[in-house]
Amino acid sequence: MSITTFAVAGATGRLGRHVVDVLTERGHRVVPMSRATGVDVVTGQGLAEALTGAQVVIDVASWHSSDQEAATEFFRASARNLHEYGREAGVARIAVASIIGADKATAGFLAAKKVHEELLLDGPLPVRVLRAAQFHEFVGQLLDWQPGDVAHVPALPTQLVACRTVAEELADLATAPAVPGTPIPEIAGPRRETLAEAARLLGARRGVKVVGVDGAGMPDAELAAAGAFLPGPHATLAGPTFQEWLDAQP
Repeated sequence: MSITTFAVAGATGRLGRHVVDVLTERGHRVVPMSRATGVDVVTGQGLAEALTGAQVVIDVASWHSSDQEAATEFFRASARNLHEYGREAGVARIAVASIIGADKATAGFLAAKKVHEELLLDGPLPVRVLRAAQFHEFVGQLLDWQPGDVAHVPALPTQLVACRTVAEELADLATAPAVPGTPIPEIAGPRRETLAEAARLLGARRGVKVVGVDGAGMPDAELAAAGAFLPGPHATLAGPTFQEWLDAQP
């Protein structure tokens, strides 16, 4: 196996930590990029130094809130800087994690990810996109947002996937030969369920009662209810299920 130098944007985030682990375990050289390591993909601080000698950039940097305008500006700046600094450094390609259904989104964070995809794909460097389902780890975040012993969670269909599984698929995509004309790949978990059903499993462990709601008021809730953000027929489905993942947590 040839050793590649990867620069990972968002390396200390929920998905980024797993990407760094997977690449390191496979024997590659990894340059972690985040504000914690002195690299800011929005301002460009430290980016030129971090990308020196890198062959591939994996972009899993994300905005910390669901505000569409703020997230769009973040992705606009990061896409521009990764292309600009990456081209100057001689980077061969960028691989980026996106979200299943982003291409259909009209509002909210997913609409910002749609812009992110478009900006990256329009840049000078070759870009490979992997669209993933919502993460298992997202369920805990939904409960964390609602302190107390009752949480209201949308009963919207999903096919949750583990961050580690996404990281492995993204690492594969970043190193595999490009195949022109193939659709953007998707990765999702093996079981279709609703966010509320998964949240009840976690809520039972936390002593939180989870009440399923219809998602009214959420961006593109009608699209979500109709299955627009579920994996397509060509998607890769990989475990663990949410229950298996939860059982493995300390």
